[in-house]
Amino acid sequence: MPRSLTTDDFIPVDLAQAKLGQLLFYDRILSGNQNIACSTCHHPDLGTADGLSLGIGEGGVGLGPERTPGTGDDRIRKRIPRNAPGLWNLGARDLSVMFHDGRLMAQDTYENGFNTPAQEWLPDGLDNLLAAQAIFPLVAQFEMAGNPRENEVAGAVHNRIDYAWPILTDRVRHIPAYAKMFAQAFPHIQSASDITIADIANSLSAFMTHEWTSFDSPFDAYLAGDTRALTSQQQDGMALFYGKAGCATCHSGPLLSDHGFHAIGLPPFGPGRTRPFDPMVRDVGRMGKSDRLEDAYAFRTPMLRNVALTAPYGHNGAYPTLEGIVRHHLNPRSSFDAWTPKMAALVSVPWLEQADFMVRRDAREITRQRAAITLDPTPLQDTEVAAIVEFLGALTGETAMEGKLGIPANVPSGLPMDARPKR
Repeated sequence: MPRSLTTDDFIPVDLAQAKLGQLLFYDRILSGNQNIACSTCHHPDLGTADGLSLGIGEGGVGLGPERTPGTGDDRIRKRIPRNAPGLWNLGARDLSVMFHDGRLMAQDTYENGFNTPAQEWLPDGLDNLLAAQAIFPLVAQFEMAGNPRENEVAGAVHNRIDYAWPILTDRVRHIPAYAKMFAQAFPHIQSASDITIADIANSLSAFMTHEWTSFDSPFDAYLAGDTRALTSQQQDGMALFYGKAGCATCHSGPLLSDHGFHAIGLPPFGPGRTRPFDPMVRDVGRMGKSDRLEDAYAFRTPMLRNVALTAPYGHNGAYPTLEGIVRHHLNPRSSFDAWTPKMAALVSVPWLEQADFMVRRDAREITRQRAAITLDPTPLQDTEVAAIVEFLGALTGETAMEGKLGIPANVPSGLPMDARPKR
């Protein structure tokens, strides 16, 4: 059993910076074509994710499962290769790795405190790992930057990644309300010209940490000594989780993750996140970052607070329910073989349908992925599976859906905000 989480486990937050980050998080000003915000794929009404297996980024219209892929020249060119993860507890001090493949790490590889896709061109002044993470979706072509020749941000990215961030920063500088708020929130900022992309990232980090730090679930109450906080079925599920089912082998510690990488054989589909010059439609996971064969098809162990709010599940959202992803863990090879495309929550995109499941027609690739699975079968009764699912539900924070700052009524840029998803 892990120890209880406390506020000391999380990065301290300046409230003025968090309020600034709240506006930036919901403002489309940070996207290349000014048509998508951070909140589009990480909306609180959708558990801080988007409710899709693979998201619809730049070029799409709408929010969550109702999002459409756009039309004409503005339509999407590719699905987002991986599932949009929830944002719960990303301000934890113990976090040292982010993204499904761990391509962002707290590591001094490039003498700037981080090992990131930007390498030595990462901006100075980033306060923490979450701040470093926040600036990468802004310059990702299919997420927020847009396509070459559509806008100056996308064009700059294709020259060198760090050429794009000053363009986005300059947009924010020229909005008087933002300039005033930055000067009030950061002592080193005296005028709009002092604002940097690091200040924007640090504000986003402060907001996400403040808004989505969550450890007030029934499970947390149980850890704190309230033995009545869990039902008998949830306690049975907890006993299985930390015992016979072996879940805590990887979902360990206070954050319920070992922060490691494991090949559990989630059924592949979608465009995948290929390595440079890889001619195949596939996702090799951690190996794409490490270039080590032993890391093939391994993905980061997710943290589990509020997991019941963040369906679908897996690095590609292969399973629509908690029961489905639990059963996959218990018998991954059988589940890998039995999976069908109808289980994927995908927005209809007729011009991408031929590519959506192309990898599944490559028998050799499917054989490689199946052979890489490291989990052995763990037979459980249906009642035991149901108990584990109930326990996972007990990881939902009592105030998780309430938010702290919430969704602003409008943003300083004056750009339209995402309409809230239908209930």
